[in-house]
Amino acid sequence: MCECDHLSRGATNRHSTTSVRYAGRRGTTLTDSMPAPRRRSLAVLAAALVAALGLTACTGSSGGGSTAQGAQGDDPAASPPAAVSLEPGAGSDGIAPRDPVSVTVENGTIAEIALTNPDGKEVEGELSEDKTNWTATEALGYGKKYTWSGNAKGADGKDVPIKGSFTTVNPSSTNGVSSNVGDGKTYGIAMPISLTFDAPVKDKAAVEKALHVETAPENEGSWAWLSDSSVHWRPKEYWQPNTEVKLNAELYGVHFGDGVYGSNDLTVEFSIGRAQIAKGNTQTHRFEIYRDGEKVADYPASYGRESDPNLVTRNGVHVVMSKHAKYFMNNPGYGYEDFEVNWAVRISNNGEFTHAAPWSVGDQGRANVSHGCVNLSDANAKEFYDSALPGDPVEITGSSQDLKERDGLYYDWIYSWEEWQSFSALDG
Repeated sequence: MCECDHLSRGATNRHSTTSVRYAGRRGTTLTDSMPAPRRRSLAVLAAALVAALGLTACTGSSGGGSTAQGAQGDDPAASPPAAVSLEPGAGSDGIAPRDPVSVTVENGTIAEIALTNPDGKEVEGELSEDKTNWTATEALGYGKKYTWSGNAKGADGKDVPIKGSFTTVNPSSTNGVSSNVGDGKTYGIAMPISLTFDAPVKDKAAVEKALHVETAPENEGSWAWLSDSSVHWRPKEYWQPNTEVKLNAELYGVHFGDGVYGSNDLTVEFSIGRAQIAKGNTQTHRFEIYRDGEKVADYPASYGRESDPNLVTRNGVHVVMSKHAKYFMNNPGYGYEDFEVNWAVRISNNGEFTHAAPWSVGDQGRANVSHGCVNLSDANAKEFYDSALPGDPVEITGSSQDLKERDGLYYDWIYSWEEWQSFSALDG
């Protein structure tokens, strides 16, 4: 019963008998039966008592109820404790070094946090702005136990410990990767990115998902598996000149299949230079150089003799692989070893070069007499040598034999774009 009800009974006690006497009359009260002057006096008296005692009307207003509830909600004892979630969970094992590693707190914040390896070294991580989440920002080691420590402060004002441990996977073996392109280097517009693995890769899709190529300006391209231990990336068409390229192979900690994991990451940034294309025609016996769309040279040349299929210079897009001011040729089957030539530019792995051949100058521009190489005069061979970049395309036409997979490392351009895309391990 509210306080004002109790006070009213006390204030009207001297009239209680009269009130009972009149209570039986339906719809009437004591004041109803009083003369008007007396009723006004009682009303004034009641108002005075309310004012003197600082009482409010006893109406059960929602305002009063809300105030009481708000006071209860501000009480820390009424708040839930902090809830700590670990990823991976405490006691987990076989965790890959690149799996997500984090701590999340509900109904509170992270006050202290550390994840340490068996040597006590802390793993680097990032705490969210609201201090409810911590995420590891570095890959973990193989076959190690990692331990959480710290505490969370709950909304109830109490500390909740952050504790537990997990163990990373111990691989059956690891597989490393290397690249044909190098940091800060400049390559020609036909240069593929070639990644070579130390051993065959079982789960090619998992590996391919970890490979990223960024280009500026954008060049459409795709990965293609040319063997179980080699994957190449090439653009749909030749690179746009002056493209900046970044290769990021995040392979450490990736499961290659059958318990084998990646042993290293690989990041390379390189550039594509001017657009230079060499065009050789075995029937016209010419070797032409185009730079940024303009013909800058036209050399007489001699190509592989057509009487022997093993010596024919192959049709197709060759790619400049390396340059040698002096090189020693070997072909025991055709009677020579360590035969010295100058200004040699390798354009395939099957023994095809451009090089100086002063002994065949009389046939250059007239007949094909070489063992598969592009024979040029000393001056023209030197000029091409000086201008060539690894990755420049050398397009050969007019021959009776085509460039094949067996002809070397960079046969990427023998495939149509549709064929190339079909060699990816990823759908779409």
